[in-house]
Amino acid sequence: MAICSLPLSYCTNLHPGRTVNEVIEGLSTHTAEARRLLNVPVAAGLWLSADVANQVTEQPDQLERMAQILWEHDLCCYTLNTFPYGDFHHERVKEQVYLPDWTSRRRVSYTEQCATILSQLLPERGEGSLSTVPLGGRMNPHGPEFHAVCLSHLIQFAGFLKHLYETTGRQIRLAIEPEPLCELDSTPALTVPIFQRLFEMAEARGCEATVRDYIGLCFDVCHQSVLFEDMSQSIDLLNRTGIRINKVHITNAVELTDPAGNAEGREALCRFAEPRYLHQTFARFADGQTKHRLDLRPEDICRQPADEFLEAAAWRVHFHVPVFAEQLGPLRTTRPDLCAALHRIALLDYAPQLEVETYTWPVMPGTADTAESSLGDRIARELSSAYDILNDIGAA
Repeated sequence: MAICSLPLSYCTNLHPGRTVNEVIEGLSTHTAEARRLLNVPVAAGLWLSADVANQVTEQPDQLERMAQILWEHDLCCYTLNTFPYGDFHHERVKEQVYLPDWTSRRRVSYTEQCATILSQLLPERGEGSLSTVPLGGRMNPHGPEFHAVCLSHLIQFAGFLKHLYETTGRQIRLAIEPEPLCELDSTPALTVPIFQRLFEMAEARGCEATVRDYIGLCFDVCHQSVLFEDMSQSIDLLNRTGIRINKVHITNAVELTDPAGNAEGREALCRFAEPRYLHQTFARFADGQTKHRLDLRPEDICRQPADEFLEAAAWRVHFHVPVFAEQLGPLRTTRPDLCAALHRIALLDYAPQLEVETYTWPVMPGTADTAESSLGDRIARELSSAYDILNDIGAA
């Protein structure tokens, strides 16, 4: 049994981080409060936009400021979220979050910058991870050589990470994060075949071992739950095919059961349709087949759902909801999948890094303007809930 011994990380992409000052403000206000409330070690999973990465690279004193804030609040950092390249808190993010994709040198350079930054935040001989886009989003236009260029860039990036380890002693691995309706989404149908092609290309270039060691997955439980995957089966398949899980996102999705007979649930789901983020929606039918919509829209899913969706046994929506929630009024969450995934992760012979990522708090229905609890308190509750699951696994 292998459970990562590092403190649980909480991703800071839930608050604006478009400048170094905003990053520091988020750490000092929200993450630090969660650390005080929990009274156990906490890691900050930093999201640094491309602008912030440039600023930190050009002005090393800015990185020292961030490191000082982490130290002052008794926080550590071993993982960065390098998925969103630009402004993740713009009024409309949607499909733009997958750009630039892995065919772009801008994506490669940005990820190299972030790896270098993380190497300076890690302790001596420390290990770290970078989560990144699933090559690209299928809804965005691609050329015929899309996969070949992406995989070539990943092979080059593996060499960069190996060199970084040899020169700094800090080993940082890339964690590609599958997401519904992206180039990597379904574990058996897309993720495994594309990784097999990556390994074949690397073998032809004489660097398969390096690529297998440094390029792996970020297994986001919300994303795979939306696809109605069996968590244990997916993780078993990845393990059998030698695809390393470098990072796990501890996350829940929204679920509506019996859409046709649950008008209250459909009405509640309408409130989760919002203009900033993409909320891919999947429906599963009694025969196991699924259908999908690119986004959650009240006009064609909630208030006037299509007949084919009404006939489904359940809908699941890519909307990250609190780790501690099993119910959201008439809606369910996929927390049982989360428990199943972590139990299977614990059986691996290595320990992926673990991070809670609920970036949707600012747009979550009924919470954006509530005075009932602070953001730091909600983060603390999520981390505590995640620790409860892990403690149950350890006790078992």
